[in-house]
Amino acid sequence: MTEHTTPTTPQDNLNGTADIPDAPAAHPGEEAAQSSASANAKGSAPRHGRKLTPGVLLAIFAIILALLLAVALYLYESSQNQVQTDANQQLQDRLTALQQAQGQQQQQYQSQLQQQGQALTAAQQQLTAQTRQISELQQKVATISGADANTWLLAQADFLIKLAGRKLWSDQDAVTAAALLKSADSSLADMNDPSLMPARRAITEDIANLASVNQIDFDGIILKVNQLSNQVDNLRLADNDRDASPMDSDGGGKLSGSLHEWRQNLSKSWRNFMNDFITIRRRDTSAEPLLAPNQDIYLRENIRSRLLIAAQAVPRHQNEVFQQSLDTVSTWVRAYFDTHDASTRAFLNEVDALSQQSVSLNLPDQLTSQPIMDKLMQTRVRNLLAQPPLNDAGQGE
Repeated sequence: MTEHTTPTTPQDNLNGTADIPDAPAAHPGEEAAQSSASANAKGSAPRHGRKLTPGVLLAIFAIILALLLAVALYLYESSQNQVQTDANQQLQDRLTALQQAQGQQQQQYQSQLQQQGQALTAAQQQLTAQTRQISELQQKVATISGADANTWLLAQADFLIKLAGRKLWSDQDAVTAAALLKSADSSLADMNDPSLMPARRAITEDIANLASVNQIDFDGIILKVNQLSNQVDNLRLADNDRDASPMDSDGGGKLSGSLHEWRQNLSKSWRNFMNDFITIRRRDTSAEPLLAPNQDIYLRENIRSRLLIAAQAVPRHQNEVFQQSLDTVSTWVRAYFDTHDASTRAFLNEVDALSQQSVSLNLPDQLTSQPIMDKLMQTRVRNLLAQPPLNDAGQGE
């Protein structure tokens, strides 16, 4: 049996004995061996008691503190793991939602892409058709320009001749028509083709015919007629009382103061009395029509209207209307206005000068070069345009 040791007295510590810390607990087999060994040792050595020192307490406190820290660290890590797990779960949920939204967007994008692909296919088909049409037009243009570059000059000359005809008969502009014919002849000359000599000869003849047309300043005539219309108010009406002297006037209208001349005074008084009732004046010319004081306004307006008709007849080349209007104005001015007045004489001189001018143009009925150019265009240009492209048959297959 093992013996129990009694605690040592304080004197043991004073004798130099040291406290031995408690050994860690051992297994039951080890405890029996240790108890036997300690019994043998105790038989030979003195038995002393144990006491907890401050260092041991400090060590125990440190161990407990370490355990508490370890437990706290474990709990903190557990809580952090739980928070991380929750966060991961939330992220996973959001990722799943995003993946679902992305899948829907992808479906929408795919549907839109399909629609755009269909539209692109239709556009490509339309582009192919337009490209084919452009190719056909290019082939036709190449047939005209590449095969014979002079065809363009021939077409240009034909256009200029037709434009000259329009300017000649529509606008009555012979100068511009002649300039256009000269440009057409220049285009034919650039072709350097002897077969075009008949056409050039006809163009030269047309230019000579237009050069022989009288060049009249129609704008100047219209301005002169308008100026006459502005001068109507300055015309002075004819005075019907120019010759105011009586036919029997002898200059003896004054009475004499002598009594011996009572007969003469009586006769003079009788004549003066009768002159207040009847006045006889001498007329050396034909009688002139009389106008009421308020009718000269209508006369002047009628003259202006006739001048306006004459001005409108100038650009229309109505020579007969122009002459009749001026003759009527001249007749009215001579009948109702004072022809001895300077302004009236100047007005009549201007009217007479204008009536001597002709506003009609002797233009040719047709251009001899136009039918020749039409025939050339028919044989050289329009037949080329009517021909199909060279590879139309291959495209149709």
